[in-house]
Amino acid sequence: MTEFIPPGSRFVDLPSPFPMKRGGALSGARMAYETWGHPDPARSNAVLIVTGLSPDAHAASHDDDPSPGWWEQMLGPGKAIDTDRWFVICVNSLGSCKGSTGPASIDPTTGELYRLGFPELSIEDGADAAAHVVRALGIERLACVIGNSMGGMTALALLARHPGIARSHINICGAARALPFSIAIRSLQREAIRLDPKWNGGNYTEADYPESGMRMARKLGVITYRSALEWDGRFGRVRLDSDRRDDEDPFGLEFEVESYLEGHARRFVRRFDPNCYLYLSRSMDWFDIGESCGADTEAGLASLRMERALAIGVQTDILFPLQQQQQIADGLRAGGVDAHFLPLESPQGHDAFLVDIARFGPAVAGFLEALPPAVARGDR
Repeated sequence: MTEFIPPGSRFVDLPSPFPMKRGGALSGARMAYETWGHPDPARSNAVLIVTGLSPDAHAASHDDDPSPGWWEQMLGPGKAIDTDRWFVICVNSLGSCKGSTGPASIDPTTGELYRLGFPELSIEDGADAAAHVVRALGIERLACVIGNSMGGMTALALLARHPGIARSHINICGAARALPFSIAIRSLQREAIRLDPKWNGGNYTEADYPESGMRMARKLGVITYRSALEWDGRFGRVRLDSDRRDDEDPFGLEFEVESYLEGHARRFVRRFDPNCYLYLSRSMDWFDIGESCGADTEAGLASLRMERALAIGVQTDILFPLQQQQQIADGLRAGGVDAHFLPLESPQGHDAFLVDIARFGPAVAGFLEALPPAVARGDR
């Protein structure tokens, strides 16, 4: 049996070839992951976190990397996801540029970057890769799989394609399928990148990089990640001081909200690979849990088997609206799962799970604390 590695940052090699759902296969691919806490003797206390589009596997600090993680306030000793009790694994998505193999990786068959030669990427491929990490760590069954945003899609695909891999599930601001509004936004983001002349059919370089396209794509994303209520409360119609405006540009930045978007976008541009962004974005548009299960969406959800589930949504989320989390809870309940839907009133939109820990923390902690001990035989 595989021996557990200590907490920290690691890689797992995927099988070669690693078949992709929409055709093609990867050779020499790997997944980046990080862990916190320690497994119990029965290896029954493992919790898997699957992320949104841009986060890496560094959800929280640890000895290997003491820098704050993207979910630092949620994960750690005594926190909502209590690493004194749980052995927590967070994987970087297949197709990303944050350690796992993706379009920005070297294709071992050519010695060059994959770029657009990377096979078509689906949410299901990310789920299969995450399942391989779990099994490579010697875990037969997870206590819980937690999916945020795109990760909520990945978690559902994981449960569909690998029956019995988890006893429970928390779906946070996720969806069982992509809706037209979200598809439209992501389509515009991809178009902004592809219409940048420096994208050059995916063959850009560090010197000639599609910064304008990535800036516009990120701005569109950030606008949908938060709510109009927060934009109004946070910025109002406050104008920039005269020394922060470019008076030579008649259409330059004038309002504080414009400056915020510009600064946010510029910080992101060189931190995420444009081709990886395109692939991951499109994988969300293609996703429908019904397709994974050979049925419609509701029947696909009803076919999933686990003990308990919680779907959390935010009333101000326009990207993954509240009815999508209710659909998940209702669909799982129709299949016999003890599933609950929790709508939250956070003003911070889709990104609330990253920042509104005062609301999300107790919900996640309460669900995990109520999980019964693993049953050796006969559990669902």
